Amino acid sequence: MVSYSTREFKGFTLVEFQLDGPISPDQLPGLLEMAPAVDPTGGVVISGRGPIWLHSALAHHYHPTRWVAHYDPRLGGAVVVQTHHPSMRVGQVVRIAE
Repeated sequence: MVSYSTREFKGFTLVEFQLDGPISPDQLPGLLEMAPAVDPTGGVVISGRGPIWLHSALAHHYHPTRWVAHYDPRLGGAVVVQTHHPSMRVGQVVRIAE
């Protein structure tokens, strides 16, 4: 199935997921129910190796937050894909300090 973990950074929560085996689209409702709650006044960065439909569903799940981004290790940060705040723009890369 899927396990989630979170880390808090200034202004956003990093939500990481890890697959313990294969998953199928019919499991999606349960996987979203397991997604951790986050502070909606901040942003969310989604990170994990999994199918694009899981990333897309998580982005929709966290839509009420200030902004949503997906982590890309090649960029050393996360790309903002949706925003509700003028200080962030779609396509902006948010650096993540390890």
